[in-house]
Amino acid sequence: MDIDFNSNDFSVFPAFKGGEKELQAKMFFDGSNRIMRARLVPGASIGMHTHEDSCEMIYILSGHGSVIFDGERSRVNAGVCHYCPEGHTHSLINDSDTDLDFFAVVPKQ
Repeated sequence: MDIDFNSNDFSVFPAFKGGEKELQAKMFFDGSNRIMRARLVPGASIGMHTHEDSCEMIYILSGHGSVIFDGERSRVNAGVCHYCPEGHTHSLINDSDTDLDFFAVVPKQ
């Protein structure tokens, strides 16, 4: 199966997971797995949340920002893959002056 993220527009999710500003995303969901091509504009974030029954992989395509993972803050930039295992807590923050574009997969929801 191919998923063509070029064939649809970004949807806007204000204050995603309690974050700042908005998440812009093109999402695919098959009932079990969520795959998304997404963007955080400068100053936007995905709020702190715990993956109770799933994990998440976030691959940074362009830009840079920060991840807070289990209370520890680290920098992320293009080429970095952040992994949040099941049972852990994280947030993604665009604390830069350019867009933060990323690809994320959340299996078995």
